[in-house]
Amino acid sequence: MEFRRLGRSGLTISEIAYGNWLTHGSQVEEDAALACIRAALDAGITTFDTADVYAQTRAEAVLGRALKDERREGLEIFTKVYFPTGPGQNDRGLGRKHIMESIDNSLRRLQTDHVDLYQAHRYDHTTPLEETMEAFADVVRSGKAHYIGVSEWTAGQLRAGHALARELRVPFISNQPQYSALWRVIEDEVVPASEELGIGQIVWSPIAQGALTGKYRPGAPLPAGSRATDDKGGADMVADWLRDEVLEQVQLLRPLAEQAGLSMAQLAVAWVLQNSNVSAAIIGASRPEQVTENAVAAGVRLDADLLKAVDQILEPVARRDPGLTAGHEKNS
Repeated sequence: MEFRRLGRSGLTISEIAYGNWLTHGSQVEEDAALACIRAALDAGITTFDTADVYAQTRAEAVLGRALKDERREGLEIFTKVYFPTGPGQNDRGLGRKHIMESIDNSLRRLQTDHVDLYQAHRYDHTTPLEETMEAFADVVRSGKAHYIGVSEWTAGQLRAGHALARELRVPFISNQPQYSALWRVIEDEVVPASEELGIGQIVWSPIAQGALTGKYRPGAPLPAGSRATDDKGGADMVADWLRDEVLEQVQLLRPLAEQAGLSMAQLAVAWVLQNSNVSAAIIGASRPEQVTENAVAAGVRLDADLLKAVDQILEPVARRDPGLTAGHEKNS
C-alpha cells in the first residue's frame, strides 16, 4: 500500500480507502462484509469511509464491529452527516441539532470516541453555512473529530466553507466527489479551487459503478449477480453507463490495461490516482477478492501516452459539465 497526505494537512491516509456505501448492512451478509474488511486490512488499507445514512445506520455498526479490536491509532475512520436518519424534521440536514446528535450516534455505532474526519455529506441550502461550520468546529474542539470535510460541494461552496473554517480555526481538509475516467465534472472548477485551498479529494466510484471493469459488454445480457441486476446495490446508478455507445468505448480500454499489466478495474482506480489533487480512491466490495484486486492500483504510475489514449477513447462519452456536481442541487 502507498500513502498520501490528505490535502495540505498533516493527516496521512492510504491511497486506497475502503468504503461500505452499497454493501455492509444491505447488499451482503455480515460475514461477507467482515471478510472484505479483513481483506482491506491485509492489503494495507488503513482508511475506512462510511456514513450514518448507509443501510439506515447499519453500515456504521458493521464497520465498528469489524474494527473494534484493531489498533485505533493505526486507522483513519471517516463518516458523514446530512441525509435523513429518522422520521423527524431535525433528523436530516446540517443544522446544529442534527450535527451534534449525529456525531454522538455515529461514534456509538462505530465503537470509537472520535472519527478522524467528519464530513458534510452534501451542501445544505436550507441552513446558514455559518451555523453548520460553527457546529463542525464544536465537534472538532470537543475531540470527537480531528478534521472536517465535505462531499460533492461546488468550487464556490468549498471557498465559502473554507473561509469560515479558517475564521473558526478548524481544519477543513477534504472533499469527497464522484470521479472516474467517465465522470470528470470536478476537473474544471472543483480541483483548481481545492488546490488553491489545500483541500484533497477522496473520490468515490472510481470504476463508475462497475462500468469501467469491462464486465458489461455492448449488446450482451447483464452478468448474473452484477450491480446492474441488484436493486439494493446501485442498479439505478450504473444504468446510465450501460448504453452501447459507452460500453463500446470502454471495451477499447482492454488492450491498454493489458499493456500496463493491469485488470480494467485496476486501470480505472490507478487512473484517478494520477490526479495529484486526489488523496485516495474509495473502493467497495461484496467479495474479499475484489478488495485484493483493486488494492493493487496503489502506487501504480501510468505513463503519459497511456493517459492520453484513455482520454481519447472515452472523450466521446465522458461527462465533464461542472454543473453536474451534486452541490448544485437545491434541497427539495
